[in-house]
Amino acid sequence: MKICIACSAGGHLIESMRLLPILEKYDVFYFTFFVQHLKKTLKKYRTHFTVNPKRNPIKFMRVIFDSLKVLIKEKPKVIISTGAGVTIPICILGKLLLRSKIIYIECSAQVYKPSLTGRVIYFIADLFFVQWKYLLRVYGTRAIYGGLLI
Repeated sequence: MKICIACSAGGHLIESMRLLPILEKYDVFYFTFFVQHLKKTLKKYRTHFTVNPKRNPIKFMRVIFDSLKVLIKEKPKVIISTGAGVTIPICILGKLLLRSKIIYIECSAQVYKPSLTGRVIYFIADLFFVQWKYLLRVYGTRAIYGGLLI
């Protein structure tokens, strides 16, 4: 099974890497924005890079275009995300075009309030995890408390 891990560089990427031991038997690839150190950090994995959208509409359009290219090339059955930047376009397009299963893990920094990405992806996610119990009250019945990714 082919799995896409879509996340921003930095803390979101570190959290996603904590999932790798349970995903090692699958065909995993990353979709993230380019930061120089990631070439070394992710050298064992196929990685597709895009730009950091930084809430810029033109860069966000580029992320949409790059998401389409990656989805057409890779055709993932599952998209797992720990959030931000590149997540919304690839998850929505993957769901609509390929019927990919979406697994979203809300960032551990979101203790009391949901992230913008989480609020959007909540409605299309097949599995939606929070790392803090308090967020169960905020998100509702579809959210699952999974504890911290450590």
